[in-house]
Amino acid sequence: MRTIRNLIVALCMILLSASLLHGQDLSKYRNFSFGMSLVELSKQLDLKPLDTKLIHKQPAVIQELAWWPRDPSGSSPQADSVWQVLFTFYNGELYRILVTYDRHRTEGLSREDMVEAISAEYGTATRPTVEISFPTNELYISTEKVIARWEDSDYSFNLFRSTVLNTFGLVMFSKPLDAQVRAAIAAAIKLEGQENGQRETERQKKETGDLEVARQKNRKTFRP
Repeated sequence: MRTIRNLIVALCMILLSASLLHGQDLSKYRNFSFGMSLVELSKQLDLKPLDTKLIHKQPAVIQELAWWPRDPSGSSPQADSVWQVLFTFYNGELYRILVTYDRHRTEGLSREDMVEAISAEYGTATRPTVEISFPTNELYISTEKVIARWEDSDYSFNLFRSTVLNTFGLVMFSKPLDAQVRAAIAAAIKLEGQENGQRETERQKKETGDLEVARQKNRKTFRP
């Protein structure tokens, strides 16, 4: 009897551990897995890769793809709570997902309501006193305070409330790639600044040359 009881207890612990591991899988959001290619995600959403927006092309290719899962009319009773999902790719690999929830579908929900709902999927949250930034997105031009965070060694999920859009959002990213992307963005901005400076120098040089050509021509033909 004791052996059977021990086996039952061990089986229950295994099942419980498997359930907890499943509930805390931070490697994906819904059916979207970090690391998937732009082509894979586009096919899954029935979108063309050409719908992407190129953010930077060097020293790394950074692209964004926006998706609106809801019926635009909002007439469906099963309309998605998500207003927009913004996927960000680093050299063709999905590394960041920014979810903006529909303001009307989350109306009346408190911060604790949101934390409870997300925790049911991703496990226990922490409450760090930090802010998060959005280096590539125009809708979030400032940092936002993190309400709750779910993370492991590889991924970070952060709940926030947008001060611009007046709704909740969830931003998720691969930690190792996020550090690489931020370094790439800083380098890209520097390169673009140098290229802009070079183009301006060339424009001024051409303008000066054209002006001198006109000057020499007009010196020969001008009569007071």
